Amino acid sequence: MSTDTHTSPQQLAALAQTIARTAGARILELRAAGVTVAATKSSIVDMVTEADRACEQLIVEALREARPDDGILGEEGTGIEGTSGITWVLDPIDGTTNYLYDLPAYAVSIAATVEDPTAFADGRRGIAAAVYSPRSDEMFDAWQGGGARRNGEPIRISGNLDLATSLIGTGFGYTVERKLEQLELLQRVLPRVRDIRRIGSAAYDLCMTAAGRLDAFYEKGLQPWDYAGAALIAVEAGAEIVGLDEATPPGEPLMFVGHPEIVRTLRDVVLGRE
Repeated sequence: MSTDTHTSPQQLAALAQTIARTAGARILELRAAGVTVAATKSSIVDMVTEADRACEQLIVEALREARPDDGILGEEGTGIEGTSGITWVLDPIDGTTNYLYDLPAYAVSIAATVEDPTAFADGRRGIAAAVYSPRSDEMFDAWQGGGARRNGEPIRISGNLDLATSLIGTGFGYTVERKLEQLELLQRVLPRVRDIRRIGSAAYDLCMTAAGRLDAFYEKGLQPWDYAGAALIAVEAGAEIVGLDEATPPGEPLMFVGHPEIVRTLRDVVLGRE
């Protein structure tokens, strides 16, 4: 497989922003018209709306027109093999439950990724990304080596290195089994930190960490489309991302995101080592 050397990560990030903003506008239009649940996935409370599917199609069509040789991996089922070495990983609405209930924390996530078996559990890493929150009109973007921004202004992670005074983000899955696993982890963390926030969108959580609004983040069970874009934004804002242990890349088993001097302490607390 060849790798595209003709387009810079900055150009890819600009494309991601343009498409994410268009998709965000469409999401708001569809929300105003009323939400229709099209299907469920891992459980009866893990929903897919018609808007998820419509907006994934919109994003895929825009990417195919602009970059026909690239691959695409979408949460709602898109799987297109590419020949350029770049695969776009996307989530049309990260935070579908929030979207259903008209809570504002949901986002469009679009990331250009390349193969890297050591980076994340799915064997890919982001080189350009945009995460757009249409309700708050916040555009987070980053490209490899270019820093991270919110609405064009540079962002950095929190400087708080004290876990006891840290605000920590996390999330919960949809199956009973996964919820019980996450509850066990939460019981270890909550007494050791200032407080917990469960916002309902991993992509938005990671951007909140990148912007210093959360001091750190952890979650069990994340999929590539949940973190592909926002993980790059967090790293470019100064965060370190680690997995279950030094031999396990971050991703589905566990992901910890935060300042390099606090993220391993958080991991030890979550895993009951401290």
